[in-house]
Amino acid sequence: MLRARQILVRTIALALSAAALGCGQRGPLYLPTDPAAVQRATLPETLNPAASRAPMPATPSTAPSSHP
Repeated sequence: MLRARQILVRTIALALSAAALGCGQRGPLYLPTDPAAVQRATLPETLNPAASRAPMPATPSTAPSSHP
């Protein structure tokens, strides 16, 4: 029982110190506008790269033929 109490106290102390110190981000948030930012992936593209790809249009070589 003593060990569980120590873990609980340490967890609460860690949570309180993390909340007091913050995440470290300072200043206002902004969207980058520099030319290098255009090539960066967005969050949805990062999480699911396959879903962010646009479907390829059918070309004559890949389109199904009507001839048997």
